Amino acid sequence: MDVLQLDVSGRPQAWITPREAAILYASDGVAWTLGKAFHVLRGGIQRATGVQSRIEVHPIIAVRGIIPCRAWRHTPTISNPKLFVRDRHVCAYCGGYFPFDELTREHIVPVSRGGVDSWMNCITACRACNGRKADRLPEEAHMSLLYLPYVPSLHEDMILRGRRIFVDQMDFLLASVPRSSRLHA
Repeated sequence: MDVLQLDVSGRPQAWITPREAAILYASDGVAWTLGKAFHVLRGGIQRATGVQSRIEVHPIIAVRGIIPCRAWRHTPTISNPKLFVRDRHVCAYCGGYFPFDELTREHIVPVSRGGVDSWMNCITACRACNGRKADRLPEEAHMSLLYLPYVPSLHEDMILRGRRIFVDQMDFLLASVPRSSRLHA
């Protein structure tokens, strides 16, 4: 399981490994933590005391200082796994629930007709519906959208990245996700 790294104000920065987090702990770079420690790293034995060094890693850590992060200013990158999770693996045309390998990225306005590959122009569709719509607009294919696309927030994007997430991490991220998000459903 990875650690959710935040800036000192609580804005998500990245998913990091427990070892990367340990470096931040060891260099006094952690300002505060949330959640119960889930991983313990042990080091050498101090010659004077005979005590073994240990670092307890928490699921959420806030890092001291200014960490360059432009993620909160930019639209999250789109990928099929994140798109399918955003849309809960539900085809926007027929409403069916499908496994990953039976889904496609559907462009509402086809790329061949000037549509762009963006969160607001892409929805999840099953292979059958995508083939039926083909290179047409939904109205031309007499197909209507069952839900509308949206751009995920930074907190939603951290959830959509497809990682196994601790309850503490999920609660923290969901607290900043709009109630209207499909991730709350």
